[in-house]
Parts: sequence; C-alpha cells; structure tokens
Amino acid sequence: MIAAATPCPSNESPVRLDTVMAIQERSMSVLVSDEILQAANMSDADLKRELAILLYQQKKLGISKARELAEMPLIEFQRELAQRQIPVFDDLAGFEAEIAQLKALGYL
Repeated sequence: MIAAATPCPSNESPVRLDTVMAIQERSMSVLVSDEILQAANMSDADLKRELAILLYQQKKLGISKARELAEMPLIEFQRELAQRQIPVFDDLAGFEAEIAQLKALGYL
C-alpha cells in the first residue's frame, strides 16, 4: 500500500492514497519434499517443466508464461511440446506471428 496524500487545491479535501490498493506482483512458493521428488523420480527442473506443460496443455497459461515457469528458452519449450505431440499453435494466426518473429530475429 502507498501511504501518502496528494496535493490538492485548497477548496478540496486531500485524497489519501493509502486507501487505494497498489497493484503488486505476487509470487507463491510451493514446498515439495525431497521424498516426493524421489518417489516421482524427478528433479526440481523436471517438476517445473511438467507443471508448465500441464498448464499450457490445459490452456491456463500461454506459451510465454509456460516457458517462463519451466525456466526454458522458448525454442526448447516448443521442442518439448512437439516431442509430446502437443500443438504449439492453436490457430493459423499464432503460427504466422511466430514465423514473423523468427524472421525478425534472423532465424528464417
């Protein structure tokens, strides 16, 4: 929260900014025991990747945020999706946008 007052003309009451909620970025930590990771035969990175792919597949995250959660470069995340036969693009517009971006970056 911001705790300050803004200046105002003398005929108006001051506006208190502490009553306005500031938009803040939130983060959440999830604790997974080593025992669980060992039982699943997974590393921390494996778990993040699997969660990211699941959320992407369920259309709860777009590819950019899913790749961020997986902590993978975009091209590697796309390869992982392709290996699992998960569509990288839902429509032609998404595919065309990706082609344009790859051309702009000099990859095509």
